[in-house]
Order: sequence, then structure tokens, then C-alpha cells
Amino acid sequence: MCFQTGKWEGKFEDKPINIYYEEHEQDTSENVKNILMIPTISDVSTVEEWRLVAKDIVGRKGELGYRATIVDWPGLGYSDRPSLNYNADVMESFLVQLVNSPNSPVANTDNELVIVGGGHAATIAVRAAGKGLIRPSAVAAVAPTWAGPLPIVFGRGSDMETRYGLLRGTLRAPAIGWMMYNVLVSNEKSIQSQYKSHVYANPENVTPDIIESRYELTKRKGARYVPAAFLTGLLDPVQSREEFLQLFAKLDGDVPVLIVSTLNAPKRSKAEMEALKGAKGVTKFVEVPGALLPQEEYPLAVAEELYSFLQESFSARR
Repeated sequence: MCFQTGKWEGKFEDKPINIYYEEHEQDTSENVKNILMIPTISDVSTVEEWRLVAKDIVGRKGELGYRATIVDWPGLGYSDRPSLNYNADVMESFLVQLVNSPNSPVANTDNELVIVGGGHAATIAVRAAGKGLIRPSAVAAVAPTWAGPLPIVFGRGSDMETRYGLLRGTLRAPAIGWMMYNVLVSNEKSIQSQYKSHVYANPENVTPDIIESRYELTKRKGARYVPAAFLTGLLDPVQSREEFLQLFAKLDGDVPVLIVSTLNAPKRSKAEMEALKGAKGVTKFVEVPGALLPQEEYPLAVAEELYSFLQESFSARR
């Protein structure tokens, strides 16, 4: 199996940004289909969450071969983290640029690119596809979400939006921002607590190596800018369940959509996933073990469902 990493230069607010990506493919494979995997948007988002899923799918022998490209979002993972005004539109425009640019790592895919995303990433991809800005041949949404951590708990009243704005401003400020970020996000206890309470289903799967790896990501230059937007709801692609369902309905009959729900997602997130069961535009709905990051905690279960969906999608197009 062939594995390589690279940097692709995107442009945001007229600034060039190096975007980190990884490619996994078989050494010798004919009839190769392309998959773009985008990490769940979170404080500690990283390509690492998809690696084992990519390796499993690409390593399978069959009539079709697969090439998987995993890309870090701007401001997250191993990509550059400039001080942009991050919001859902910025993230969507990144995805549109990536898919449509002739020099991107997923260029020349013959209009047969399957997009696989977790959490908010999946919903942003569905939103972009519904607008016709990208034309994936299929979409797989793994534990899809649309509300950031604070809005899902405290709502979106005008008084709360004011508080979110204040918190966002504080987190982005030069000196006090780092202090606040270290208290809320960039400390091992906080990361461990998140993973054990709602990111993973089984606390015993939260290893010291995972916590250390994620903690190191929070120490990268510019690390606090996207979390400031994510925590306070600026990266939310929609504002209500009704809008969430409408995004998927727009793809009905046009793009096959797989929803991978999880058995142990937090109550509110689980309710949004369950709302997609039998919803218009959803081709297939399955459930796997896990909470908000099943692709990292139970990669083989997720890979199995994705592989099955890929085989069905491509055989239906022949």
C-alpha cells in the first residue's frame, strides 16, 4: 500500500494557506475510485481520526480499488492556522475550493468523488452539494452534527449570542486569549474529560497516547482561532433541525447519502442523527458503536459500512 503526505495551497481572505493532506492507495490498482475524507470539526480535529478507516478500505481487494485522501481543515490539525474570521461559510468555501481546484489533491477524479465527513464536516459537505457548489458522486455522513458545544447546551437566545460574542473576542485576543484557551481547551485534563464524557463511547478506549497527540495539536501556532468559532456556534452550518433536514432533502434523487449514526452519541446529538432515519434524501441509515468519533474509536465497524455503501453506489452507476 502506498502512503504519502503533502501540502496544498488554498487561498482565504486573499491569504495563501498551506493545507495538510494524506493519500492512501494501493500500489497496483485499476479502476480506482476516489474518496475524500474530512475530519470532524472540533477543538482537536485531525486527519488521524480517519487513518485506520482509510487503510482498511484501500487495503481491500476487489473489482474496484479505492484511493483515500484525508485533508485537514484550515486552522485545524496540521494545516496552517492564520487569524481568519472563521465561520461556516469560510469552511464551506475551503471545501468548494479543494474539490474544484485543478491543482488540488482530489483533482481529476472524473466526477466520481465520494465525500466522507464526520460531525459538522459532513453537514457542511451536504450543504455545499445542495447549493450545487460541489458535485460528489455520493456522501457519507458519520455521526453528523450541526450545533456547536455551547449552543447545543445553552441555546441561541439574543442574550446568549452576546455572551458567545464576548467569549469569542476574548479567546481571539493576544495575551488573555491564550490564558482562556489554556483553561477551556488546551490542557490534558479538559481533553481527557471531553473524550471520556461524549467523544468516545467507552472511556477505556481513551488512551494516554490519544490525549497527548490531541494536546500537542492545541499548542500549534494560531490553534485557538477555530475553537473560538466552533465553541460559540459560528461554524454551525444551520440553525435548526428543520434546516438540517432540508439540506439532505435537497440531494434527494441526485446524490446517494449514507448516514452512520452511533449507539452512544450524547442525547441531543443522537436526537439529530435519529431525525435523519427515513428522512427525504437519506439513501441508507446505519448504526455503529461509538459516540461522536466512531471512525477513530471503532474504525473497522465504520470502514465496513462505508465499504458496503461504496460498492453499492458505484455498482448502481455502471
